[in-house]
Amino acid sequence: MNKVIHRANTRGHANHGWLNSSHTFSFANYSNPERTHFGVLRVLNDDEVSAGQGFGRHPHDNMEIISIPLEGELEHKDSIGNASVIRTNDVQAMSAGTGVFHSEYNHNSDKPVRFLQIWIFPKVRNIAPRYDQKTFDTEGRKNKLQRIVSPIDDVSDSVKIVQDAYFSLLSLDEGFGLTYTMNKPGNGLYIFILDGEICAAGESLKRRDGMGIAAVNTLEISATKHAEILFMEVPMTI
Repeated sequence: MNKVIHRANTRGHANHGWLNSSHTFSFANYSNPERTHFGVLRVLNDDEVSAGQGFGRHPHDNMEIISIPLEGELEHKDSIGNASVIRTNDVQAMSAGTGVFHSEYNHNSDKPVRFLQIWIFPKVRNIAPRYDQKTFDTEGRKNKLQRIVSPIDDVSDSVKIVQDAYFSLLSLDEGFGLTYTMNKPGNGLYIFILDGEICAAGESLKRRDGMGIAAVNTLEISATKHAEILFMEVPMTI
C-alpha cells in the first residue's frame, strides 16, 4: 500500500476578496513540488465565490474539468453553446479537448456559492470539446456508494469523462462502514472528506482532509461521526 495524507490545514490558500480558495495540489501561486498531482488527478480546489462575482471568460484545453456545487448556485457558460446553472446535488463535467472558453459566476446576488473544481488529465488528447451534467438523489448515497462520474463507456447513469476514472459520493452514518473495491486494476483512490470524520487505512480523517491510496484493491472505511465523502478513483499513470 502506498499512502499520502493531505490535512485540511496544509492546503494552499488564496483569498482574492471575491474568491476564497483552498488548493490540495499546486495551483496558481501555490507551488509545492511534493503536491503536484495524484495520478491523473491534477487539481482539487475548494472554492467560495462571493455574491454576484465569478471567473470571467477564460480558455482551457486537454483537461477534464469537473464541478461539484456544495452550496448555492453556479452559473456556467461556454464557447460550445452551453449555458446552465448548477446547484447542490448537480455534477458538471467538461472535456476541454482541442480548446474551449468558459465562465463561471455566482448566480446569486445575496449569498456565496461553494463548490469543488477538479481537473483530471484526459486519456485522449485533442478530442472535440464536450459537456455533461446530471442531478443526483441524496438517497442514492446513504450508506452506499453513488457513482457520479465515470468513463464514457461506463453503463451507469453518471456524468462521463474521457478517462478511466470513477467518482462516487457517500453519506455514511456514524458507526457504519463499507468496503471500496477498485473498478480498474492499477487505479489509485483519493478520498476527500466533505464533512464529518472517518477511519480508513489506519488514519483518522476529518472535514476537508484528503488521503490518496495506491497499490491496493480494496479499502475499508468506517464513520466515527456522520460523514460526507467524495471518492476519486483514478489511473496512476499520466
